[in-house]
Amino acid sequence: MDQERADQNFTATSAVEADRVVVTVTGEVDMSTADAMFETGTRDGRPAATIDLRAVSFFDSAAIHALLRLAEHYGDRLTVLPSPQVHRVLEISGLSTQPWLSD
Repeated sequence: MDQERADQNFTATSAVEADRVVVTVTGEVDMSTADAMFETGTRDGRPAATIDLRAVSFFDSAAIHALLRLAEHYGDRLTVLPSPQVHRVLEISGLSTQPWLSD
């Protein structure tokens, strides 16, 4: 699939709930969209974040890197809600036991 098409399948929106930013990501997170996911997750300056990936259909190594950057940024104040596809990628990469990953 070409990158232009992948971009059309991606969205990352944020909403602030008290001291937490909630980022909802849909579509494909790859090298052309991973930075946008990170930027959306950090631009509101809140001390905690929930990254909702339940509508993500594709997640590559660039997406993993962006997620690890978010984990570094928020520490134990990060919660990630994975789709089955994202959970499988994190499982394969050895990250499925991270404390920020929600079942």
